[in-house]
Amino acid sequence: MTKADLSSTMLFRGMSREEIETALTCLNAEVKRYRKGETILFAGEPCAKMGLLLKGSVIIENYDIWGNRSILSHVGEGQLFAEIYALLKDEPLLVDVTAQSDCSVLFLNVADLRESAGGESWRVKFTANLLTIIAKKGLVLSSRIFHTAPKTIRGRVMAYLNSVSLQKNAGEFDIPFDRQQLADYLNVERSALSKELGRMQRDGLIITRRNHFKIIKLRE
Repeated sequence: MTKADLSSTMLFRGMSREEIETALTCLNAEVKRYRKGETILFAGEPCAKMGLLLKGSVIIENYDIWGNRSILSHVGEGQLFAEIYALLKDEPLLVDVTAQSDCSVLFLNVADLRESAGGESWRVKFTANLLTIIAKKGLVLSSRIFHTAPKTIRGRVMAYLNSVSLQKNAGEFDIPFDRQQLADYLNVERSALSKELGRMQRDGLIITRRNHFKIIKLRE
């Protein structure tokens, strides 16, 4: 995805090319590139701009004081990250944003949107789109509570796969995590997760290979 493709993203939906160009200028847009594994934003630091992923994918993760990692979410092409922190401007990040693959990020300074009452067409459309994205992401992030609430590994895996199945409206799909990342997302040990996935296959619940899953039945 390039700047020319921005109209296809939810953030710039319904905006003309002229409105997009005006928005990019007013929001001090800049593109930066990162290598796989590189940290884009660091926990503890303030975030002046939000990121729109033009290419690649990133992981939103948290490390506790003992070095244990929890993955909170995955961000793909055309999606945003750090928008809440950018709007608050001076609030330090509680998470790291790490490149899951080589990626390009369009950074936008959106802090002034809170204070401006301007009625320009680009501003009205952009703000409405941003609010919609924030609301939808709130639902997605809250779903992680349901994914990690079950006490058993099987329960967590089934809760997660059920959500993905509903979102994709399909019983067969790819997930955005490898085994270690899925274990970190569900807050379980990787070895224990792998064993449970093997049991679930033997029990006829799923078929899986790497990050590809096919659900045979949703309930035991």
